[in-house]
Amino acid sequence: MAHHDFTPQVYYSAMGSHEPVMHLADGDSVSTTTVDAGGGDASGEQATAGGNPQTGPFFIDGAEPGDTISVTFDKLVPNRKFGFASGAIAPIVLDPEFRPKFEDDRNRLEWEIDLENWTASPVGFDDLPLRNLKLPLDPMVGCFGVAPPRGQAISTATSSTHGGNMDYRRFVKDTTVYFPVFVEGALFHLGDGHALQGDGEIVGTGIEISFDVAFTVHLHKGKTIGWPRAENETHVMAVGNARPLDQALQHATTEMLHLLEQDYDLDARTIHILMGQAVEDEVGNFYDPAFTMVCKMSKDVLASIGAERQPN
Repeated sequence: MAHHDFTPQVYYSAMGSHEPVMHLADGDSVSTTTVDAGGGDASGEQATAGGNPQTGPFFIDGAEPGDTISVTFDKLVPNRKFGFASGAIAPIVLDPEFRPKFEDDRNRLEWEIDLENWTASPVGFDDLPLRNLKLPLDPMVGCFGVAPPRGQAISTATSSTHGGNMDYRRFVKDTTVYFPVFVEGALFHLGDGHALQGDGEIVGTGIEISFDVAFTVHLHKGKTIGWPRAENETHVMAVGNARPLDQALQHATTEMLHLLEQDYDLDARTIHILMGQAVEDEVGNFYDPAFTMVCKMSKDVLASIGAERQPN
């Protein structure tokens, strides 16, 4: 298990079978950087074209179609003192006949990032109560995943079974995310750092910013999953990406059924009864071409019935 430092020289706005930037073994970790969704780097300079540019891809040695890789975020830290965000809720989140009325045209907002006090504050709103607003940072990765199947290159604007632009606010430090492997080496990409974001990414952005990141990869040979999964200290999670929203929910719920059967060796009846009363669902994003739903199950609930994680 080795640690690698990597400085990006090229970025991709589609996830696909690009030439890998580095080979990683099972258990290796990487320290690197990402640019923001518009292609801005740590100095604020335009490093590449916008559209959620990705650092990578990283080739995981030994990964083959039908396997699974996992990625644990060891570090997610904004590396500059300003970010940007939209200032209006997206029409898709509102009643069709509703038209917001603003007294100004400030639709792209700058946010001050205070890394010492770990807060974000909007800039240029001294005429509004927002002048006193300080929100705690909660850095998360909006867009990341592996190369999709069938030779596809899928825009980082959207998401599918390979991951992509899921914009789920719980993809934070110390979270482990699992991806199905579709191509040799898996080809892991990541980018689109957010200093903070509300549920659903309802304005179409988080606070977009460049990151210093570190992650660790593991290869799970012979473990096959259908959709991204994740876990943190308190929950296991299954992700569904699709439009309409009910289809995303169907994918996430079905993947949770498979997760509980595969990873916890539970029978179908137990799973259905348990999920009926204890499942938790959250919206990852309700803005992108494919919506994201996340189906969650508490590890405490699983422990209460003696369900234990199976080796994988």
